[in-house]
Amino acid sequence: MGGLGSDAAIEAADVVLMDDKPSKIALAIRIARRTLRIAKQNVWFAIGVKVLVLLLAAFGIATMWMAVFADVGVTVLAVLNAMRALGEVRGER
Repeated sequence: MGGLGSDAAIEAADVVLMDDKPSKIALAIRIARRTLRIAKQNVWFAIGVKVLVLLLAAFGIATMWMAVFADVGVTVLAVLNAMRALGEVRGER
C-alpha cells in the first residue's frame, strides 16, 4: 500500500492504493458501480434504437438518416452519457 508497495506487487495487482488511506476503497467501489450502471444504460439504449430502426426498415418506413442516427447518433449520445461518470471521479457528485 501507499508509496512503499513493491513494483512486483503493483504490477500483479488489479487495483493499487497509491496512498495510505484505505477509506478510498469505498469510493472506488461506488465509482465502479456507477460506471457499470452507465455502461449498461448505454448498451441497452444502443441496442434498443438499433432494433427499432431495424424493425422500421423491415416495414419499409426507416430512411437512411434513421440508420445513420442509429449508428453515429447513438454513439455520440452514449459518449455524452458516459461523461457523467467523470463528475464522480473528480468529486463533483
